[in-house]
Amino acid sequence: MTEFAAIILAAGKGTRMKSDLHKVLHPIAGKAMLLHLLDSFAELNPQRTVVVVGDRREQVDAAIEGRDVVSALQDPQHGTAHAALQARDALSGFTGNVLVTFGDVPMVRAETVRKLTSALDDGAKVAVLGFRPNDPLAYGRIVADEDGTVTKMVEFKDANAEERAVNLCNSGLIVAHSDDMWPLLDAVDNNNAQGEYYLPDVATGAIARGDRVVVVECDADEVAGINSRSELAGAEQRWQAARRETAMADGATLKAPDTVFFSHDTVLGRDVTVEPHVVFGPGVTVADGVHIKAYTHLEGASLSSGVQVGPFARLRPGAVLEENSFVGNFVEIKKATLGKGAKASHLSYIGDATVGADANIGAGTITCNYDGYFKYQTVIGERAFIGSNSALIAPVTIGADAIVAAGSAVSRDVGAGDLRMVRSEQAVKQGWADRFHDAMKKKKAAAKKNAP
Repeated sequence: MTEFAAIILAAGKGTRMKSDLHKVLHPIAGKAMLLHLLDSFAELNPQRTVVVVGDRREQVDAAIEGRDVVSALQDPQHGTAHAALQARDALSGFTGNVLVTFGDVPMVRAETVRKLTSALDDGAKVAVLGFRPNDPLAYGRIVADEDGTVTKMVEFKDANAEERAVNLCNSGLIVAHSDDMWPLLDAVDNNNAQGEYYLPDVATGAIARGDRVVVVECDADEVAGINSRSELAGAEQRWQAARRETAMADGATLKAPDTVFFSHDTVLGRDVTVEPHVVFGPGVTVADGVHIKAYTHLEGASLSSGVQVGPFARLRPGAVLEENSFVGNFVEIKKATLGKGAKASHLSYIGDATVGADANIGAGTITCNYDGYFKYQTVIGERAFIGSNSALIAPVTIGADAIVAAGSAVSRDVGAGDLRMVRSEQAVKQGWADRFHDAMKKKKAAAKKNAP
């Protein structure tokens, strides 16, 4: 692929979002839309990437920190062509194709960019990206010959009836060699009702001077812009639908696909079964043969082969489930490892802990890992048995094959093979309950008799 640079326009105020968060930082599948775009472009190794910023620049700069990306300020804001020009200094000395795109059009694929830039190889000076939506609405139209040569680009409001009948629409994405892009941008004027400099006029200007402009087509969903919460939800829906299809094509079973939600980085192995209403947050890796039952939420977790989770389980960041371990209903795991074959079947909290292979955690067990200031570790040995309703007060170690009796509050280490029972002695008062009931019944009857 010919060397190229990317200019991403992200200077708009995004007022329709009605948010304190910059529009391009709103997430799809847990990742900011701008970062979706940057990661897509990264597959093509752009020589330079410039994000043109304006409103809430500090938010965008923070989001791209650590990436090989720079920002350029558009202030004041006088339209999309004017915004693209603000990247010129950052691209000083660069010779190659220059792509201009939009931060709120986040699902453009690397392959589409490759096709768009490759369209210049046959002598075209400018290539534009078009799409054919089900309803063209008020999109700008592209009038082109059968070979893709563009003869005219026209905004909907300026189009005649014949031009409005054309269903090939302008996405706004455009590419030209740097030798052509900057002169064409410089030539754009603001002779329009808004008094702004518009990016499509780059193509219009190229046609006017006799250059060949070509159109490359893509799917309408790929270039859907996001300007409102409703459009953001629509993009999320489309992303999830595509990810579900990929998961099933790769060998996972989704019992009710529409109810399963993935993160942008979810990894699923083969023969994984996912029951209804499962949510994957960021950072989840699932190995082959795992069964995730209904209403389970996972985030930052690693599940090895043969694991079963749920229903109604929660795996938080740092949860590691080794082979054939089991987490049942209403169990929460946080920054803890369950060894091979270990079980926490129900109603437990395991945090900041290491649980050995084949250990059993009884119902109602909690690791008391936090004193209000610091977190502490609990270590449970192999084959240990923790009785129901036990509190393990960290830092504490339960040895291999040890038994903690039900109802115990354990604050000191338990040796391997030992039994630890922490209970107060039970008191028995024979006949006390019968006498209590008799007294209460008489009192209640007297109160009822004396009531006004």
